[in-house]
Amino acid sequence: MAIIIGLLKYASPFRSAVIMLGGFTIMAAAIYVAVNVLMSGDTSQFMYLEDAEIPNHFIMAGEVFLMCLVCFLSIKYKKYYAILISLVGTIPVLWMDLSGNAVEGSTHLRIDTFAAVMYLIVGIVGILICIYASGYMKDYHHHHTDVVDRSNYFLALMFVFLGAMFGLISSDNLGWIYFFWEITSVCSFLMIGYTRTEEAVNNSFRALWMNLLGGVGFAAGLMYTNMYLNMSNLSEITAAGASEVIIIPVTLFAFAALTKSAQFPFSRWLLGAMVAPTPSSALLHSATMVKIGVYMLIRLSPVMQGTLTGVMITVIGGFTFFAASLLAITVSDGKKVLAYSTISNLGLITACAGTGTQEGVWAAVMLVLFHAVSKSLLFQTVGDIENCMHSRDIEDMHGLIIKLPRLAFIMIIGICGMFMAPFGMLVSKWAALKSFVESGSVWLVLFLVFGSGSTLFYWAKWLGKICAVIHQSFELEDITPRSEMVSIIPLTTMIVIMCFAFPWMSGNMVQPILSEAFEGTIENVIGGSDVIIMMIMVAMVFMIPIGSRILSIGKNSKMTMSYVAGVNAGDDRHYIDSFGKERALYMSNWYMEDYFGEKKLLWPSIIVAAVLVAVMLIVVVGGNI
Repeated sequence: MAIIIGLLKYASPFRSAVIMLGGFTIMAAAIYVAVNVLMSGDTSQFMYLEDAEIPNHFIMAGEVFLMCLVCFLSIKYKKYYAILISLVGTIPVLWMDLSGNAVEGSTHLRIDTFAAVMYLIVGIVGILICIYASGYMKDYHHHHTDVVDRSNYFLALMFVFLGAMFGLISSDNLGWIYFFWEITSVCSFLMIGYTRTEEAVNNSFRALWMNLLGGVGFAAGLMYTNMYLNMSNLSEITAAGASEVIIIPVTLFAFAALTKSAQFPFSRWLLGAMVAPTPSSALLHSATMVKIGVYMLIRLSPVMQGTLTGVMITVIGGFTFFAASLLAITVSDGKKVLAYSTISNLGLITACAGTGTQEGVWAAVMLVLFHAVSKSLLFQTVGDIENCMHSRDIEDMHGLIIKLPRLAFIMIIGICGMFMAPFGMLVSKWAALKSFVESGSVWLVLFLVFGSGSTLFYWAKWLGKICAVIHQSFELEDITPRSEMVSIIPLTTMIVIMCFAFPWMSGNMVQPILSEAFEGTIENVIGGSDVIIMMIMVAMVFMIPIGSRILSIGKNSKMTMSYVAGVNAGDDRHYIDSFGKERALYMSNWYMEDYFGEKKLLWPSIIVAAVLVAVMLIVVVGGNI
């Protein structure tokens, strides 16, 4: 699929048809596999490839190719440090494979319930983003005439990315997981540097070295499990239980996951990814790249329960959730708000996984599901608003409900999905709070409470801007192509459907994951009374506006001028000040940059998190070797 798209150099109806047909075929296949696994009741039958000698040779060849590609581009752009990190991660693994020290596990592929759920996320959300990209990239170069049109290369990379994601979540062999892990690192690096500007190149190499550093940690854990523990599969690690020898590779894998999920101190690579076209941001922030990290942490969660590694991972995640939510308040760039929100929510998922409790894993999986859909929708909508308004600044979205009503309505649903009841993000936070309370950590509870308050603040500001009604407002032309709406409308519908299907998702998708991850009786995290309360909240969301509309029938609405700092000049655009002069009316949100702006909080947060990561590695890994 990626090869075919790569050969179609110029945008055309044929290329769009190929992407749409191929994308929906992949989506149908992913749904088919996921449904079969979820309905089987016994996922032990979905284990494949006991003899994988030939595929292993292809894996090794792929690792050499990725290493050579990184070295070539690093020399081309004079970023020599990336060469060293790539060599340190890849060469030892190749030596282990070629010298015969690698252990061959019983199976290489394993599709359990969690993998099936991830199939749905990648297969539906990821493919919709690719379909959106086919229309977006066609118009992208009309607005960015200084950028060379390599849209076929960009679109092909997106499908390679999704292929690597499918391979990673299907693999149980650690060597195969490492290979697909590195593919996603290189693909994200290439997509971020798409425009080839100096800023794009610098940001792409920052993403590369941070993710390669995590790859070095993964490679170290891979070699330790093979050469010292005589294990080669991730399922063997998670089934072994917490012990001094097992916790070493678990800590190394967790470190790699922190880099991939952009937790402090590795968050700057995700912030820099905004220089790439919008589909890249949507893909990296929602369905694929960052989800790999939390996917690995959720897999390792039962082993981390009650360990120092689990405590440190939870603290790092909780701190990231709180600090990133504060930073999101201080910026007005729509994409940057979404980026900080992504880092913040990933921090909460990381903290939940670190607890190692059933409630924590339940909350983490639910957060992954709702965050993937809502954040993908928001990134795509912001990209379309930017094309229509030539700005993605939140302040310029004042009265968007009048200017671009269709896109504004879609964005409102996306924002509500991120922080309002009864949408899943808020309910999942309740389960996270329950797991934090049971863990006995006061700090985690404080991080969640105050981080959630900050989250409410920046989402409410944005929502208020969109919903503000301005007198004499003008409507802009909505130039969003139909090919992009093919992605946006299903995502919007999914958010609403998931709101109603929340209890079903809990019982049929998340509870089986808990049953496979934990031994013994698994209690329902959501009880019957909780379901009733959620259904009432869902009904109220629709009943209140409908009821208000019914009560207003037959009544004349009254338009009033805004109350401002002086006498309204009558046009709702100007006011008369105390000196009798007419001044333009301007309304702005409060961003509190003087209190905790990026210049004040970003680097201190990175330093604090770096110390926590260093302590985890030194105490756990260094202390047990």
